[in-house]
Amino acid sequence: METVNILIIGGGPIGLACGIAAKKAGFTYVIIDKGCLTNSLYNYPTNMTFFSTPDKLEIGGVPFMSLNSKPNRSEALEYYRRVTQLHELKVHLFETVEAITRLAENSFSVTTSKNKYLADNIIVATGFYDIPVKLNVEGEHLPKVKHYYNDPHYYAFQKIVVIGANNSAVDVALETWRKGAEVTMIIREGEIGTRVKYWARPDIINRINEGSVKAYFHSSIKSITPTSVVINTPEGNVEIDNDFVLAMTGYKPNFNLLEALGVELSKDDVRQPTYNPDTMETNQSNVYLAGVVCGGMNTHKWFIENSRVHADIIIKNVLGKVTNV
Repeated sequence: METVNILIIGGGPIGLACGIAAKKAGFTYVIIDKGCLTNSLYNYPTNMTFFSTPDKLEIGGVPFMSLNSKPNRSEALEYYRRVTQLHELKVHLFETVEAITRLAENSFSVTTSKNKYLADNIIVATGFYDIPVKLNVEGEHLPKVKHYYNDPHYYAFQKIVVIGANNSAVDVALETWRKGAEVTMIIREGEIGTRVKYWARPDIINRINEGSVKAYFHSSIKSITPTSVVINTPEGNVEIDNDFVLAMTGYKPNFNLLEALGVELSKDDVRQPTYNPDTMETNQSNVYLAGVVCGGMNTHKWFIENSRVHADIIIKNVLGKVTNV
């Protein structure tokens, strides 16, 4: 069994930032992730470009050098791996948290798939990309239905249905269309999302207006078969031939983990975790939140550039508790 001052759950950019801050303060720590380093970024589409500039993605005082004004996925993976190496961070990868038990006011027992730990503090920095929001329709279990997207070449010359109207859906629609796919978008609202990247939004609107990409607005998927989809539209149900359904319906934080820790969630659809923004401590003492997980289902609220500061806020609070004892 390993004993640490701080156990950090999540090896993404914000989890790494927490590890850097903990190490700088002299705390013993470990960062645990159930996947690879920056697992969420690794699972982003191959051609994904960040909205933020490189300097807004920097952590640990390490410059992020990019060939472009907006860095891409490959550059980000290289950068955060280099940060991990330069700071010699203690990261345990492909290790899943299985149980957390509070032993005392400032003591937790953590069991993972590979080890057991005693920790004085827990930081949850798990992001939101691991659990897709399901459609809950007939046929969603079919292999043709994907909640993650990697490379457009796979879908060349296929009949593709893309569900959603925000950044991921727009990227998928444009990329697969440019590889020769026949693309139909299913959009619950009446327009393309207003938060879509400024260079992509006019592109997809123009493709829809010219008829290159078909779009059903105010519509939803009713059911999916191996060869078609049924769409619920304002004019009634429409069935179209289909090879793949790419459901870019968003993702959600690991609410089960938060509930297991005793973190209170709001009763509405947002399921906002309870925490003090001045300390990032939840309603459970010595349990902290960092990064996207703070927003509940409002996963657009927090991202790397505006949640990097969470690491220093948390460690400052932990230090204050130690020095006040």
